[in-house]
Amino acid sequence: MQTNATYTSLVAVGDSFTEGMSDRLPDGSYRGWADLLAGRMATRTPGFKYANLAVRGKLIGQIVEEQVDVAVAMRPDVITLVGGLNDTLRPKVDMGRVRALLEEAVERLAPACERLVLMRSPGRNGPVLERFRPRMEELFSVVDQLADRHGALVVDLYGAPSLADPRMWDVDRLHLTAEGHRRVAEAVWQTLGYEPEDKEWRTPMPPTAPPGWVARRAADASFARQHLLPWIGRRLTGRSSGDGRTGAHFSAELGKAFWASPADHTNPGPVADWRRVEP
Repeated sequence: MQTNATYTSLVAVGDSFTEGMSDRLPDGSYRGWADLLAGRMATRTPGFKYANLAVRGKLIGQIVEEQVDVAVAMRPDVITLVGGLNDTLRPKVDMGRVRALLEEAVERLAPACERLVLMRSPGRNGPVLERFRPRMEELFSVVDQLADRHGALVVDLYGAPSLADPRMWDVDRLHLTAEGHRRVAEAVWQTLGYEPEDKEWRTPMPPTAPPGWVARRAADASFARQHLLPWIGRRLTGRSSGDGRTGAHFSAELGKAFWASPADHTNPGPVADWRRVEP
C-alpha cells in the first residue's frame, strides 16, 4: 500500500451504510463516511471527482445488478464496495449465493480501478449482533479471501471495539451516528495510505453510567414502534426502504451516473453542494 496517496476519483457502491444513514444533515439529507472521505480526498487533488451509487436496503444481488456495471464504466481510481450485510439479517439467507454474488462483484470491480476497498462492517453490541454474528463472520471471511485473491484493501471495522459501542449507533440500532461515520471515514482514509488526521479512531468513547431500567424499556418500546415493526412489515410484504430510489449521483432520467466535484478543492464544503460534472 502506498503512503501519502493521491487519487483523482472515487466511486462508492453499496447499501444504507455507504449512502450515509443516519448521518443526517439539517436539510434532511444524509452525508455519511463516503461523503466525508470524498471531501478529504478532494483537498489533496484539484479536479477530484466523486460518485455515490449506494442505496438503502439493497441486497448484494441488487448491488451487483444495479451498481457494479455503472461503477465499472466510470473507471475511477478508487472503488469502495460494502454489501451483503442486509442479506445476513434476513431470517432465511443462502450464504452460498451471497458468496457467489460478492465474488462476482469483486471480480468485475477490481480490474476497473486502481484500488478496490472492501470492509468488514461494524456491528452494534447487543442481542441482534450475537444472533447474526456467525453469518456476519462467514461474510467477512469471504471478504478477506477475495481481498487476498484480487489485491483489494480491507478496512476492519468489525475488529474495532469503538464502533461496537451502542452510543455510536442511531436510535434505529442499524446505522451509525455522525461520530461513527466520521470514524469510518478516518479508517478508510488511513487504509488508502493518507496521513492520519485522527490516530485515535479506534479508541473507545469514555465510559458513562448505563441508562436505568425505565429508560432502557422506553428506548426499546420506541425502537420497536418506529423501526422494528416497520422493518418487519416491509419483509412481510416484500418491500424495501430503497424501492424507487437511486444513488445520490445516478440520474434515473438519463439512466447513468454522473460525477460531482467541488468548485474549490482548498475548501470543498459538503458534497451536497458540489457541482455536477458530466462524464
